[in-house]
Amino acid sequence: MKAQIRWTEGRQFVTESGSGHSVVIDGAPEHGGRNTGPRPMEMLLMGMGGCSAFDVLNILDKARAEATDCVVNINAERADAVPAVFTDIHLHFVVTGRGLKESLVQRAVSLSAEKYCSASIMLANGGVNVSHSFEIVDAA
Repeated sequence: MKAQIRWTEGRQFVTESGSGHSVVIDGAPEHGGRNTGPRPMEMLLMGMGGCSAFDVLNILDKARAEATDCVVNINAERADAVPAVFTDIHLHFVVTGRGLKESLVQRAVSLSAEKYCSASIMLANGGVNVSHSFEIVDAA
């Protein structure tokens, strides 16, 4: 896997993934940025959430569950000192579907957290307190 980060100006960068997709990241104005894109640490959270949501939907699909939507709300805390690493990250899944069983959604979230989500597992193994919760919304 590869990526390239190219400085444009101030604290703005254009990142390109190995698969050819680009994202602008930027800093806050007080740090020389222009607020034209997410912060690098926000990208880390968004990647983790995307990885987890991908897993949960794959697991539900394999179980032939009828999920129609999945939203992951992430709250994170960072250390007050430099480096301002993440100390706590909580992912809350809101899974919408028809006839979804609580046990199946719980299993999908747990499997993502404990076995499949490389980003979440890497951060947890690095000392971040990562927690998960979920709710089911009936689409009927």
